[in-house]
Amino acid sequence: MAYLGLVPSENTSGGKRRQGSITKAGNETARCMLVEAAWSYRFPARISRPQLIRQEKLAKPVRDIAWKAQERLCRRYRQFARAGKLPTVITTAIARELAGFVWAIANQVRPAGA
Repeated sequence: MAYLGLVPSENTSGGKRRQGSITKAGNETARCMLVEAAWSYRFPARISRPQLIRQEKLAKPVRDIAWKAQERLCRRYRQFARAGKLPTVITTAIARELAGFVWAIANQVRPAGA
């Protein structure tokens, strides 16, 4: 998440800790892709028929992680919205969590011997 610049900046002095906006350090293209993907979590979790057909080729653990991400991130989006957060702030927070799920899937599909 830090590599993508999706972590808050921080000013720490003595006992004070202040967090600021996201750092935007790192891979801009990947960060933008995750933020754009995060906008889709405004809608309820579901899998369309074409997606279901594409997913048949994937390993079961990957499908399980993807569905878990879909449910959690849709639920989190609604929680943040009910709390009165701005849509752009919500989407950035969802993108940060989405990065974690992408990392989990990447670890599942790691080639043998790597």
